[in-house]
Amino acid sequence: MNSRRSWLVFYIGSFAYLSAVLQRTSLGIAGVSAAERFGGSAAVLSSLAVVQLIVYASAQIPVGVMVDRFGPRVLMVGGTALMAAGQLTLAFAPNITIAVIGRILVGAGDATIFISMIRLISLWFSGRRVPLLSQWMGNIGQLGQVLSAVPLAWLLHIWGWTPAFVSAASVAVLALIVLLVFVRDRPVGAQEHPRANGWREALVQLRHSFRRPGTQLGFWSHYVTQSSGNIFTLLWGFPFMVYGLGYDPARAAAMLTILVGAGLVFGPVLGVLTARHPLRRSNIVLGIVTAIGIAWAVVILWPGTPPVAVVVGLLIVLGVGGPGSLIGFDFARTFNPQRNLGSANGVVNVGGFTASFTTMFLIGVLLDLQDRWRVAGGAPSDLYSLDSFKVAFAVQYLVVGIGVVFLLRARSRTRSQLSRDEGIEVAPVWVALSRAWKRRKGRE
Repeated sequence: MNSRRSWLVFYIGSFAYLSAVLQRTSLGIAGVSAAERFGGSAAVLSSLAVVQLIVYASAQIPVGVMVDRFGPRVLMVGGTALMAAGQLTLAFAPNITIAVIGRILVGAGDATIFISMIRLISLWFSGRRVPLLSQWMGNIGQLGQVLSAVPLAWLLHIWGWTPAFVSAASVAVLALIVLLVFVRDRPVGAQEHPRANGWREALVQLRHSFRRPGTQLGFWSHYVTQSSGNIFTLLWGFPFMVYGLGYDPARAAAMLTILVGAGLVFGPVLGVLTARHPLRRSNIVLGIVTAIGIAWAVVILWPGTPPVAVVVGLLIVLGVGGPGSLIGFDFARTFNPQRNLGSANGVVNVGGFTASFTTMFLIGVLLDLQDRWRVAGGAPSDLYSLDSFKVAFAVQYLVVGIGVVFLLRARSRTRSQLSRDEGIEVAPVWVALSRAWKRRKGRE
């Protein structure tokens, strides 16, 4: 473990995840083009992204079970092939129905990559490097969002819909080839952890993973940190900036890269904090959620159009939520045995995407409702007005707020289990800070 071959597997797997993020976020910069190509209401447009996320989220637990059953390589190869097929379907889709089928294939393929890669890291590396590399893998993968925001957006503007999505599919084909050639499930000679002998045993392992409070804490940590950034990058951020804020499409696409830059900067910091302070991971999660809530409040409550600096601040905070969501997988890793880590990771990964597609769809519904009320009152239609976006984005407080409540409950149960099983008492954070301050003053 931790060998040169380990690093090769890490970089190849991270490239496959980069490709997956490119396919996942490619529709985010094509929201305006999709509306022009397929027509329909905001709810219909949101269905393209929502159906992809529903498939992704619903596939997580079955994929996690299959990772435990068959190993990560098989799942990554099959998933990458599905994404290539889905993007090609979308590239040539003549109507919204075929486009939805394409996004279903993309969502199904995308569902296999991340948790398989998390499993690969734990098989090829050991020690404190594991949470750090999970953060780095997430950061490398988010560069796929840069590819969709800049070169793919340029291709879409210059060459049109079909060439742009065929180009995206070609990246998935390249990832498929390198996965087949270079990636294996474990180092040569490494002892294989016992795999489930059948589906019944695999489902038993899944049930055990799901019941562990630590797995549930990971689920709700992922739920509250990832969703806000997802809804912005996967669908509604681009129309919000173009129609609501009046930005040029090229400028709006470029601004989406700020989220990636923030993740690249803060991801390693969060990885170090997670490794050094494992008993304070939930406090880190709650701090990130609080920052996201404050940033959205500033944008929503700002009278009129918020300044660029305020929007940039929001994007930076949303960018931190991406690597912050990876803390959920660290909970799964530390509270589950290696043999059923895939199932545990699958449970965790459902969290953020469940919140994402729920919020994404509700935003589309609220935009449509406000426009209908506006037209019924005699005003002209203005589906994507700034005021409508502000009201629609406020629904996040309901969705994420529910998640925070359940996170606190899962944290309480997890800490009780730690106290009962290992004798570890986790004091409130202010008590721990007070003790640290007194020790420091005593040394001085």
